[in-house]
Amino acid sequence: MKDKEIKTNAIRILESNKISHKSYQYECKEFTDGLQTAKMLGLPPERMYKTLVTEGKSKNFYVFVIPIEQELDLKKAAAAANEKSVEMIPVKNITLVTGYIRGGCTAIGMKKNYPTFLDTSAGAFSEIIVSAGKLGAQIELAPADYLRVVNGTLADLTRV
Repeated sequence: MKDKEIKTNAIRILESNKISHKSYQYECKEFTDGLQTAKMLGLPPERMYKTLVTEGKSKNFYVFVIPIEQELDLKKAAAAANEKSVEMIPVKNITLVTGYIRGGCTAIGMKKNYPTFLDTSAGAFSEIIVSAGKLGAQIELAPADYLRVVNGTLADLTRV
């Protein structure tokens, strides 16, 4: 018997916008880091991206999407967002701000359309892999399509 495909908000949004994508599912009951996810799915970790949510000095929220093996450079992030400074929101606030849970957070279909920035490294790949908005679900799509659906911007965001 084939498992029923998980339909998340993010996947429905991609389908309604006729954006080509591939979805992956895996057994996951709690937060696992991106490297474990890549290993479980047999996917190249360098194409997997994590979604981070920050709050700027102005109290506005910003979303940064970076490779799973990298760290967000807060100074670069602030510059991209045109803010004096940004800081990560507390884990306990992720669901409140985004509508998603830790480990299942994606910029596609958040509660609000926060300014979203994708690391320039994504330009090196024909497809990137991001969370599908639920633990145990990932989606693969072209970086240009991702940027279009989240109304995002490419920016240099990671520590060297």
